[in-house]
Amino acid sequence: MIYVWAVAIYLAFLIAVSIYKSRQIKDQDDFMVAGRNVTATFLVATLVCTWIGSGSLFGGAGRAFREGFSALWMSAGAWVGIAIVYFLAHRVRRIAKYTVPDILETRYTPAARLLGSLAIIIAYLTIASYQFKGGGRILAILIPGFDPVVGAAITCGLVVLYTVAAGMLSIVTLDLINGIMITLGVLIAAPLVLGAAGGWGELTTTLPDTHFTVVGRTGIAQALGLFFPTFFLLLGESGMYQKFMGAKDAMTARRAVIGMIIGVIVVETVLDATAIFGAGLYWGDPAYRAADGTFNTAASETILLQVARHNLPMVFGILLLIGGVAIVFSTANTFLMIPSTNVARDIYQRFINPDASQSRIIAIQRLMIVLLAIVAFVASTFFESILDMALYAYTMVGAAVTPALLAAFLWRRVTQFGGTLSVAAGVVTSLLFAALNQIGVESLPLGFVTMPLDYEYAIYPAATASILGLIIGSLMTPPSPEEKWKPFWTE
Repeated sequence: MIYVWAVAIYLAFLIAVSIYKSRQIKDQDDFMVAGRNVTATFLVATLVCTWIGSGSLFGGAGRAFREGFSALWMSAGAWVGIAIVYFLAHRVRRIAKYTVPDILETRYTPAARLLGSLAIIIAYLTIASYQFKGGGRILAILIPGFDPVVGAAITCGLVVLYTVAAGMLSIVTLDLINGIMITLGVLIAAPLVLGAAGGWGELTTTLPDTHFTVVGRTGIAQALGLFFPTFFLLLGESGMYQKFMGAKDAMTARRAVIGMIIGVIVVETVLDATAIFGAGLYWGDPAYRAADGTFNTAASETILLQVARHNLPMVFGILLLIGGVAIVFSTANTFLMIPSTNVARDIYQRFINPDASQSRIIAIQRLMIVLLAIVAFVASTFFESILDMALYAYTMVGAAVTPALLAAFLWRRVTQFGGTLSVAAGVVTSLLFAALNQIGVESLPLGFVTMPLDYEYAIYPAATASILGLIIGSLMTPPSPEEKWKPFWTE
């Protein structure tokens, strides 16, 4: 029970601080962008915590268990994306909007704003839903026999309480502590798990040779299928941009990107390495195999929690479990915060009640946090694999939002029609891919090639449709007037 009490005390601390910070909420700036006064240290911590979620803790770690170091292709997409974002962060902060759809309407059209909001809401509720699923898995490991679905419901309720209280202000405040717990947990666990697996020599004997190659067993096509969704998502990640808008100034936002890339590279690499070390312990365990001898994907995705509970000294196991809880909560609250902001600001305030008071908008957003959390919880039942959920969500934002968002800052010739068509093409193609997958279609013939409909390949048709829509739509229409592009280029 000591593990359960440790996690419960940590969660009680997070919620207590959030309720305390709620007293500082006075207007939209406080609730949506933490008062636009976030320092570089807090910004780095919250950016890293936003990115390191259940997709890494479960999906990425599970793939590392099954396939080895080639799983890092998924993380590498984010690393490259962050490097590019370095050159945009200060310009995003200077525009001083609240959301990415704000930017899409400023550069393109109200339709682009609505479509971008739809894409973000669908994707971010998917991401929030697998945070709940991850929380359920943590409780099931802490309490043998506990129903993971009930655990997901409990996680959902606690995240809602945490987020509703003080919004982005509480998220930014507590992510510094969450970030420290995550980093300490994985850095201490990695060498201990490697030692428990018998060291590097024993590990290379136990696991297949492909675990230690660049593209692994599945080859370059699937490796890039992991790389591009995270790459495109990171470039258009609304939570990151909304947090840039909360920075105290433009240069603070830019400096924080340097800390973010270092933090993400270190934590994700060590997370995947620890999962691979854990594979050395459990490679022959039938609990990780299906009846036909293939991997049980859901079981392999819990590898980090299993080693924390059963293969580490109690103190370090508790530290890693608390790090896992911090990962789930620090990501779930952001990915409820962003779509609720989209509904409150980009739909309600923009199209329904433009004259709404500050208190009214905050009340609407708090209500939407609750309602959207319920939708996200229900959505978690449609997928078995957290990795599939992550790749679909990444594709939705990466294809629908990122090309048009980047073009706003990088291509003066992009037009209102081209940008709007790009967002629409990304949304429709992503939805169509998911619909075909859900009804059981395994592949789609495309001329001389056949494209599998596994989620590792979703980014290819969705991003292609979005980019073609952006380019062709822009070249077919007259250039945008200067007042549309100038705010994005003035230094």
